[in-house]
Amino acid sequence: MAGYPGAERERRVEHERLTQAVSRVFEACDMSGSDARLLASTLTAADLRGIHSHGVMRVPDYVGRLSPPESAARSAIAGVRGGVNPRAVPRVSRDAGAMLLVDADNGMGQIGCDFAMQRAIERAREVGMAFVAVGNSNHCGGLFWYVEKAVAAGMIGFASTNALPTMAPWGGTDRIVGMNPLAIGIPAGDRPHFIMDSAFAACARGKVVVYHQKGEPLVPGWALDRNGQPTTDAGAALDGLLRPIGDYKGVNLAMAMGVLSTLLSGAGYGTALGNLDDGPVAGRDGHFVMALNISALVDLDGFRREMDAVIDQVHQSGRAPGVDRIWSAGELEAETAHRYARQGIPLNAETLQQLATTAAGLGVDLGVDLDL
Repeated sequence: MAGYPGAERERRVEHERLTQAVSRVFEACDMSGSDARLLASTLTAADLRGIHSHGVMRVPDYVGRLSPPESAARSAIAGVRGGVNPRAVPRVSRDAGAMLLVDADNGMGQIGCDFAMQRAIERAREVGMAFVAVGNSNHCGGLFWYVEKAVAAGMIGFASTNALPTMAPWGGTDRIVGMNPLAIGIPAGDRPHFIMDSAFAACARGKVVVYHQKGEPLVPGWALDRNGQPTTDAGAALDGLLRPIGDYKGVNLAMAMGVLSTLLSGAGYGTALGNLDDGPVAGRDGHFVMALNISALVDLDGFRREMDAVIDQVHQSGRAPGVDRIWSAGELEAETAHRYARQGIPLNAETLQQLATTAAGLGVDLGVDLDL
């Protein structure tokens, strides 16, 4: 699996201090202390795992969407809209037993999806499984956050969301299909839990942004230019298309996740969500989460032991030349998190500058030195 390019100008920030700093920024956007902390925690948890595309680089965009039009912070960020409710209170708007519909009250998606997964876990304890659709929502961050909650409850978790169109139908050139990621979390015993969080594009668009910030070429096969031709130029990729995994198969899977995330929740599928030039339309994101109660069918401890054996098979598989280790889903991120928890989270110069500028526009003292 490909990581992020290195950079000479980085600073390491301790995880908890970064979370507190970002929480202050969101509180200045009129979020409650608990919601601000939750939103900040989802971002810094992504950075802690090395998933910088869904980390604190998102703060300026989130602030722009949470802030009123006259906000100084918003005016400093080009191409964003306000309109997201900072005081949103998610609620169950329809209860059909094993299926629920959550109205996220036009809040940040993290608030609605966290609420939804908690409801899914509760209902799965009662009836064995639960599917929760979430509508009237916004960007929800890294999906790993939600499936890990199911895993912590001894359940199998699923989560997906719609996304701004970044792909074309296979053979096309129009951006009408989102990468619409899917996360699956499966509890293990002594081994690291199986945590898969994958978009159906070859990489996340946020990852292309990171490469563009650092001036590094993309990995071949990740992107296409606006004419549908392969490119390793991050700028051309941002103006063009992301390549689907598995070609037409990836596009079909992305479409299916988009349908499950939107048509069941009243959200906006594909271009109805918005576009990359103007950004998403507030309240048009949709998601779904699902929890499967393992204990409803089999002994949980026995399941964990068998899952350990599955992961051991991966580790013990024969390796191709030049491969030192074979990873199970989520292991690399878990080891990165352990390392960054000790060493601090590395943030590049542009992310640090944008975070500092955004905080200054809101009159927020971050309480942490971000100077290089």
